[in-house]
Formats: sequence, C-alpha cells, structure tokens
Amino acid sequence: MTDVMETSCDGVLLQPLRPGDAGAMSTTTLPHTPSPLGSDTGAAVRLNELRRTYGTGADAYEAVRGLDLEVERGSVLALLGVNGAGKTSTLEVVEGLAPATSGSVEVLGLDPVEDRAAVRRRTGVLLQHSGFAADLTVTETVELWAGLVTDARPVEEALAEVDLGGRADVAVRDLSGGEQRRLDLACSLLGRPELVMLDEPTTGLDPESRRRVWALLQRLRDAGTTILLTTHYLEEAEVLADRIAIMAAGRVVREGTPDELAASLPATISFTTPRGPDGPVVVPPLGAGRRTDRDRTVVETDDLQVTLTSLLTWAAHEGIRLEALDARQATLESVFLDVARVAADAGETHPSTYPASQPEDLR
Repeated sequence: MTDVMETSCDGVLLQPLRPGDAGAMSTTTLPHTPSPLGSDTGAAVRLNELRRTYGTGADAYEAVRGLDLEVERGSVLALLGVNGAGKTSTLEVVEGLAPATSGSVEVLGLDPVEDRAAVRRRTGVLLQHSGFAADLTVTETVELWAGLVTDARPVEEALAEVDLGGRADVAVRDLSGGEQRRLDLACSLLGRPELVMLDEPTTGLDPESRRRVWALLQRLRDAGTTILLTTHYLEEAEVLADRIAIMAAGRVVREGTPDELAASLPATISFTTPRGPDGPVVVPPLGAGRRTDRDRTVVETDDLQVTLTSLLTWAAHEGIRLEALDARQATLESVFLDVARVAADAGETHPSTYPASQPEDLR
C-alpha cells in the first residue's frame, strides 16, 4: 500500500494522497523484517551535502544548505534548532515527502523518493500537523489506518500504548489536542516500523502524557527501532537521544551526545561580588576566565572541581563569604542558546519574509 487516504471533516472519504500532498500522514507497513531492497547494515539515515531550496530566481530561498548527517541503526537522534533552522525541511526530504534540490539521501539504504514504496513499508512518520475525520471514533480511526498497512498491530494494543484505551469510543472531535496528538502517534506506529521519524511528537501534551510517550519511544529503541525526531523540548532530547544535532540556518553546527555537547562549553561559577572597605574585592584569576555582571562575578572554567576548590581556598584564606554561590556544568540549554547567539551575531538567522512557496509552518 503506497497511498495515504485523506478524510474530510464530515467523515467522507476523499481521494488518495501521496506524501507530497498537504494533509498526508504516513503510517508504516512492515514489522522488522529484512527487505530485498536496500542495505540492512550501516546507518539507517545518511545525508550528504543535502540542499533544499524553495522558489526560483529572485524568490529562491535555501532552507537546507549542504547538510551532512547520519543516524545509526537502533539509535535515537534528536534534531534541534530555533524556528526556521531547517529541521522540518530536512525531515520532509528524509520522509520522502519532498525531493532534495541537491545532495544524496539514503534511508535504510534506499532513495526515499525513487524507492518510495519500499521505504514507506519500513518507516513510520509523524508530521507536525495531521488531520482525522472528526465524526469517527478513536477506534474507527485506527481501524481505518490499520486497513492501509500490512500486518498492523491490534487496534486495542495500539491504543493502549498511547494511553487512549479509555477513549476508544469517543469521537475525534471530542478529544483534547494532546489526545489527538497521541492518536497521531498510534497511527504512525501501527506497522511496527524499523525507522520512525517524528516531527515535534509531544507538542500539546501535558507533562504526564509527555513522559508516557517518552517511555514508549524508549521501549521502541530498546527493541531495535531507529528514531529520528525534532523537538523544541530540550529535556526531551536529553532524555531520549543517543546523539543530538543542532541546526542553524540550514546546517548542522553542533553534534554529539548530550554529555559531549555540554562539555563543549565551559562550566560556570557565579557569586555576589564581595565588597571590602574600599569597594569590590578583586577575585584572583584562578587560571580561568572571569567577568563581572552587575553585582555578580562569573568565573568560567574547563575544570569545575579544580577551579571551585581554588576559589573556596582563596575565600577561606581571606575570610570572605561568597554569597549566592552557584556552580554548574554547561547544559544542553546553554549550548542551544550559544548556537542561537552565534548564528544571530553572524547574521545567519532566517529572514522575516519567506517566499510564498515555503510552507507556513517553516516561517
């Protein structure tokens, strides 16, 4: 089955949609079985010098600019970036919803456009926005999607996985936004895919529901499923991802494990600048960078323990109490903000006016 059926709001079945059409949501069709096409070894996703351009001539805009990326089989890679960084544009190429302008794309050893039918049998896709027939119940909706895939898991199992078993007989129109998102996820996982691509999978979910989805994705990874996701929740990336790639202006500018990314920036020690009879007390260099931010002193260091020990030893010797003392390693959030700052300083943020051919959700 290579086409996705779209339903209107009144439940009337409309024409088949192909992945490039608005409103199409890809579900998957085969469990973890080797395919006669493509390679079952190496990276699940491999992008080399990927470029994607919207529009032509004077209106052309390059959303993805020579991107290189690999997702190892059985791993979770989170793609991060501010709005407009090119995450969704990249993901749509990997999903086969749009062709690359240039560069090479391999998904499970296949071309997601040329080998579309073979790739879709082995992948699951969750788009940013999906639509269901409002009058259908949750069960009827999943049954409809199950009819479009091969060897779909039982409907009851699919709903239980996303904690919608108790809402099985409720009409889609009566679901909350978070419940509809979980219904999206249930349909995307119906075919036991080898590779799952999720665009903002927990948007609109409350914290408890978000953690339930995290647990589900962790079980999928433990079972050998490869997951490529985009998210604006940095905690989500830290919890789920084996590796994280941060995009800015259409390129991957930082990549590594969460710990590797955090280690790329110095740790910080901050405290209220001590004052003596003659004014602020000057803190010794301590072999680390130091700056004053209003009434606080901030020390940056690549060795938090050594620098903190030296600082406390100096303070004890001078009889100084360091008020509001705070010492911490760099975090994924600080790395993300550093990337955003560097991109803004370099003028590499996306313009406020985009060509009309670029999808609204990428603006």
